[in-house]
Amino acid sequence: MTHYDVLIVGGGAAGFFTAINIAEFNPELKIAILERGKTVLSKVKISGGGRCNVTHAEFMPKELSQNYPRGQKELLGPFHSFMTGDTIGWFADRNVELKTEEDGRMFPVSNTSETIIDCFLSETKRLNIDILTGYSVNAIDKVDNAWNVKTTKTNFTCEKLVIATGSNPKMWNILQRLGHHLINAVPSLFTFNIKDPRIEGLAGIANFAEVKIPNSGLESEGPLLITHWGLSGPGILKLSAWGARELNKYDYKFPIVVNWVPGFNSDSIMEDLMKIKNNSGKQKVSKYPQFELPKRLWIKICKASEIVEEEVWANVSKKQLEALAIQLTNAEFQVNGKSTFKEEFVTAGGVDLKEIDFKTFRSKKYQDLYFAGEVLNIDAITGGFNFQNAWTGGYIAAKSIAES
Repeated sequence: MTHYDVLIVGGGAAGFFTAINIAEFNPELKIAILERGKTVLSKVKISGGGRCNVTHAEFMPKELSQNYPRGQKELLGPFHSFMTGDTIGWFADRNVELKTEEDGRMFPVSNTSETIIDCFLSETKRLNIDILTGYSVNAIDKVDNAWNVKTTKTNFTCEKLVIATGSNPKMWNILQRLGHHLINAVPSLFTFNIKDPRIEGLAGIANFAEVKIPNSGLESEGPLLITHWGLSGPGILKLSAWGARELNKYDYKFPIVVNWVPGFNSDSIMEDLMKIKNNSGKQKVSKYPQFELPKRLWIKICKASEIVEEEVWANVSKKQLEALAIQLTNAEFQVNGKSTFKEEFVTAGGVDLKEIDFKTFRSKKYQDLYFAGEVLNIDAITGGFNFQNAWTGGYIAAKSIAES
């Protein structure tokens, strides 16, 4: 048996951040990170297209919490203790400067995730934290005042145990055996597979739009990106996150309604279309896009409204205008399946949040068991919010462990 004061299971973002902060708060503690894979921080490496979307430039706790379909209420308190500004400061103290992009996402100035990985590895080395790779946990037992952790290589004991394994089914089974309730995992943050002539051949075109799923209450807005397989972009990803459980029940087959011109409905846009018809009678409809729509998208929308390529505005019938109004503001598409967004596979599910004390990120069932990151039933929309959950949980758990 190898003994540590604190064992952290999971060599990802949450695990490293927790370990480093424990050692900072209490340098006397003997700490190890157990990672089942051959390498650590693999998700950090690929996140944000290899640039690592560290956090998001949202500096109000309430507004920040509203980006979490699961965990919104629970994270509000923790965000008052550690959130975006604290994250920026934490990395700045370690000579990692972050920059903000137009959409609010924050990345290292270096534009590479290696900067974050190097920071974590140098900090663990400086603080004498052991990193043990290839150690897959088989069982966890509480014996008297210590934890016994059995792995594929050797067994460990520790006083404090942190689980930061993300959505690892094997670990979820172990936690269930310890009496924790796990919410089943379903995918979150995915794109919609749609085969439809209205978007065929338009891959790469993006447009700000509103999108909703009829009779579900699910809706979002944001840039919609047309892809080879359907629709993606922030507007779709937000919808997939908020609707993760419901869309799973639909088996990812459902209709969506797209409004390509937010702020208009079919009635209000008819007034504008009538004005265009009256003022630009000799102009070819397809040739000059309206409402700042990308030209190729506008041509497809006209075609779907049965307006031929040579048609001029003066000759467009009321029936065609009505069809155009619907295609612009109320276009229905059939979703038939989903695709993973880049490599960033995120799941909704994990340890039931009712079983966690969010002042410490400690288990309500065991005094010396802590959780950080996506092992909890917390997930966010895209944009750096999932990492911010890891930093916040890791920091608060570390403070509690070091002080106790």
